[in-house]
Amino acid sequence: MSDSLYKVIQLVGSSTKSWEDAVQRAVSDAAKTLRDLRVVTVDELDCKIEDGKITAYRARVRLSFKYEA
Repeated sequence: MSDSLYKVIQLVGSSTKSWEDAVQRAVSDAAKTLRDLRVVTVDELDCKIEDGKITAYRARVRLSFKYEA
């Protein structure tokens, strides 16, 4: 196994359905412009509330990908 270097970025995904969908959206959107995604770590979950009702689920995630210099 060769030595590798990975970069970690923080993203916030959102969804009107669920936290799981919010995480999936963050990963899917990142995959459009980043290659070789490796690991996603969920750091924080929260919800947006309007008029006493949950209107959006949000997930703050750290996403790592292989760094190519």
